Amino acid sequence: MHVIDSHTGGEPTRVILDGAPDLGLGSLAERARRLATEHRSFYRSVMLEPRGQPAMVGALLVEPVDQTCVSGVIFFDVDAVLGMCGHGTIGLAVTLAHLGQIGVGTHRIETPAGIVTVELHDANTVTVTNIESRRVRHATRLDVPGYGPVKGDVAYGGNWFFIVDPSPIAVEPHNIQRLTDLAVAIRQAAIAQNTGGENGEPVDHVILQEPSPRDGVLSRNFVLCPDDTYDRSPCGTGCSARLACLAADGVLPAGEEIVQESVIGSSYRLLYQPGRTGGVIPKITGQAFIMSEATLTFDPRDHFRAGIELPGEDDAKP
Repeated sequence: MHVIDSHTGGEPTRVILDGAPDLGLGSLAERARRLATEHRSFYRSVMLEPRGQPAMVGALLVEPVDQTCVSGVIFFDVDAVLGMCGHGTIGLAVTLAHLGQIGVGTHRIETPAGIVTVELHDANTVTVTNIESRRVRHATRLDVPGYGPVKGDVAYGGNWFFIVDPSPIAVEPHNIQRLTDLAVAIRQAAIAQNTGGENGEPVDHVILQEPSPRDGVLSRNFVLCPDDTYDRSPCGTGCSARLACLAADGVLPAGEEIVQESVIGSSYRLLYQPGRTGGVIPKITGQAFIMSEATLTFDPRDHFRAGIELPGEDDAKP
C-alpha cells in the first residue's frame, strides 16, 4: 500500500494512493458507508499502532462522481469514517501538489459531505472553502456525570460538534488530559441525552473554546476527535462549525478574517460568507508539510498486522 504522510498544524494525514479495498460505485456517501460497515478492519489497520499513530487521519483517494473534481476522498480515523476533514483536505492538497497532480490555483474535491474547493497558494499553503455549515442548537444544557451542568452549542461543519465557550478548564498544553476527560464525558452525555443534529445525528466531536492571550489571535481551542485523541490543529470542520455560531450570534461579520489557534499553538486564518440556506460558507487557510512517502506492508505472519487492539477498547466507547 503506497501512502504519503503529511501534517497540518501538527495533525497528521495519511493519504492512501493504492492498495485499498474496492468500494464499488455510487455516491461518496454510499462508498463511505461501505468503508465503515464492511472494511472496518482495513481502515483500523492503517491507523492503529504500530503502523499508525494517535490523532492520524486517513485520506482514501477514490474516483469522484463529479468529473469537475480533481479527486474524491473519504476521510477516517481509527474509530470512525468522517464526512469531511479540514486539516486532511489541506494535507491532501499539498500531497496532490507534491505528486504533480495539481498546481497553484483553485481545484474541486469531492467528499462524502459534499464538494469542497481548495486554493493552493504555494507548495504548503492552502485555503479550503468548506460546505455550508450551520448551528442547530444554542446554549443547550447537558448534565455531565462527574462534572455537573455544561452549556454549549451544537453545530455542523462537515462533522457534528458540541461547542463549549468558554471552557471550564483552561485550554493549555498541561491540561490536555483533563480536557480530554471532560470532552469525552460531554460527548457521552450528548449522545445519552439525544443532543445532536436535527435528524438525530450524534455528536462526534467536542470543542472547548476560550480567548487567546496572543495578540492578533481571537481564540484557542481544544478539539476532541472520535478516536478520543485531541486535534493538534485548530480543526477545520470545527472552525467551520464555530464560524456558524459566531455568525448566528452576530459577533463576526461576513468577510472579516480571524485567527484561531489550537491547544498546541498552531493556527488557521478563518472567514465566512453567507450560505444559501441560512448557514455560512467557511474559508480555512493553513499550511501542511510532507513528512514521508512509504509502502505499507501487511505480512500475514505478523501478529499485529491489523494493528494493536487492546481488550475492551471498543466496549469503552459510547
